[in-house]
Amino acid sequence: MLIPARYYDGQTASPVEVLFEIGGRGLSTLAPIHDVDRARQIAHWPVDRIRMVPQGGKDIVLACTGQPAGARLVFSPGEAKAVNDALPQLRRSLRGDVWKQARIISLATVTLGAIITLYIFGVPLFARQIVSLVPPETEIALGARIRQQVEAALGGAGGLKLCDSNPDSLANRAITRFASEVREGTGAPFPLHVSVVQSDIPNAFALPGGQTYYFSALLDQTKTPDEFAAVLAHEIGHVVHRHGMQQLVSSAGTGLLIGFVLGDATGLSVGAILGAAVINTRFSREAEAEADEFAREASARAPFNAMALADLLERVAADDADSAGFALLSTHPLTGERRIALHEPVDNAIGGPPFTEDEWKAITHMCDSGPSASPEVDKKKRS
Repeated sequence: MLIPARYYDGQTASPVEVLFEIGGRGLSTLAPIHDVDRARQIAHWPVDRIRMVPQGGKDIVLACTGQPAGARLVFSPGEAKAVNDALPQLRRSLRGDVWKQARIISLATVTLGAIITLYIFGVPLFARQIVSLVPPETEIALGARIRQQVEAALGGAGGLKLCDSNPDSLANRAITRFASEVREGTGAPFPLHVSVVQSDIPNAFALPGGQTYYFSALLDQTKTPDEFAAVLAHEIGHVVHRHGMQQLVSSAGTGLLIGFVLGDATGLSVGAILGAAVINTRFSREAEAEADEFAREASARAPFNAMALADLLERVAADDADSAGFALLSTHPLTGERRIALHEPVDNAIGGPPFTEDEWKAITHMCDSGPSASPEVDKKKRS
């Protein structure tokens, strides 16, 4: 049987008009375009190696195992019956290929689903275990990069402005001393850096690696030394328990882990992606409860009342309902369970004020030169 077709040899782009010959010899003979010279063979394909190539057009395309990758025979739709009659095994082979492709697609879909499930549920579930494998030096370096992005996002081109840039001032020395007392005996591998900065958002948060921020707008609403100390102790708790790093692993998932493996986790690109998101990221209820418990336990190492944290959180929500959705109450939601836990008594609590009168006065006036300070707020603080 001779069936006209176009032949591509897989080496040149131009097709050759041929006659495809199927006979009893078990070979498929391709003849050139000149019928009178059909004895001249340009190729021959073993019948048992011929297969049909799935494609979207109406033409029928055959290929042959062992031939160049681009070698093809292309038949017009009118020759479909002749091809199928001459090579009935082609349809069976095509159905087998289709089922094989379907199995591959199904397996790929299931694998992708498993990866997505692991990303959404598995990574957050095992974030604590994953973070325990991250060297503290890596977290400190990553935190430094994220700090740059956070300060640029919140403070504009000039970054966040410190309320008091003198580390030896009375206020900063008092804050540093208190943070050291809270951190003492925890075994935390991170140096603590507390920055009181100018901002009209009533907020406080901690970054991976030890950096903690207290915003001037929140300081304006802080009435007592205990409230200030309790918030700082709570944020230090997030640092000690590495909640920020756990949140980054949960959010960034495999991308951040690959960065650790490739050594790019401290790159500026990672910080740019994750930095601004850290500020308004909600910690889990477990993380908030753990930071609360840390603050309560810290009152046995430093003289402050951890219950003051609940008082401040409730007042911020009442006084600034419009901003509560993106400020302190958003990142630290105060539930009934947390309020009860914060009011639990602490064994061996030191008691007493966390700061002297002069230290607290210096702290409350750290940001007086900034835009958030006002005579009304200053009068409220002194009352």
